Amino acid sequence: MTEGLTDNNGAPVTVRLEPGDPVGSYVVSLADGSRAGRADFVDLPDGATERIYFHTEVAAEFGGRGLAGLLVRAALADSIRENLTVVPVCPLFARHLSKHGDEFVADGGVFRRPRPADLALVERAVRAGRQS
Repeated sequence: MTEGLTDNNGAPVTVRLEPGDPVGSYVVSLADGSRAGRADFVDLPDGATERIYFHTEVAAEFGGRGLAGLLVRAALADSIRENLTVVPVCPLFARHLSKHGDEFVADGGVFRRPRPADLALVERAVRAGRQS
């Protein structure tokens, strides 16, 4: 869990990892515990060290507070700590890495462009998650 964060209004928030099978999420919550948004990912199977970030969403009533950026930065920091290669399918992650990729790599991060097989894996994982 990442604590000590504040949104653009100075309000305290936390970001925590919610592992899942097949889809996991980073969730941003307000001080009262209410969930404001999430960044979803799928890990490649068979112990591969790659994580595909495919969807980030913040509830409309919390827009403009910088919560999506906090989610992205927390998820990327965890990816560095866990030695995971980031695969940015989500446009927000892709845009962030397009702007700050050199910084991410300098901090020890690794990322690569998505491949068709990554998109197929995400589709299968989302379908499987809906069925469970």
